[in-house]
Amino acid sequence: MKTPDVKQNPNPKQRYEITLKIHDAPGPFDSVTAKVGYQVVNGECVPLTPGSGATIVPREYLPLALTRVSEDSYKATLYLDRFQDEDYYGLGVCHWELMSAGFELKVGGMTFHPAIMLKEIKAGVSPVRYFSKHTYADASDPAITPFSDSGNATREEFKDPANTFSTQVTAEEKTP
Repeated sequence: MKTPDVKQNPNPKQRYEITLKIHDAPGPFDSVTAKVGYQVVNGECVPLTPGSGATIVPREYLPLALTRVSEDSYKATLYLDRFQDEDYYGLGVCHWELMSAGFELKVGGMTFHPAIMLKEIKAGVSPVRYFSKHTYADASDPAITPFSDSGNATREEFKDPANTFSTQVTAEEKTP
């Protein structure tokens, strides 16, 4: 299967500002970055993979330029219509859709991954994720194997709910 020459929309219009707020983190992060993921949502426009017969839809991930607004707040701009719908394989037009926008908050060998999904963006929902302060503290221990944590939906899911911090991601539509 050929790799398509995926084109970005030269004139995207569906612009959103996303904001990450970090509440009560036990300390600073070594780095905070963000990226947004897109994929083709109609698999019938993609040929079957030889051998397996599976359809592997194209996906693209783009870094987001973050602006630090305060000690615990970051903003970025994304476009829902970043990629151009096109007939990449001669099987009909492939339609691109944003999957999610996610952040990577790194400290030591640990990466915390709060994110917002397309359905949450469209519904105006601002997801809150909770993370253990114990995990944050353990992250600087070189004996700990590096790992990622996407958090929990409630504090009550932790053994020590009082010893957590949270993140909230919001999206606000902006006119271009």
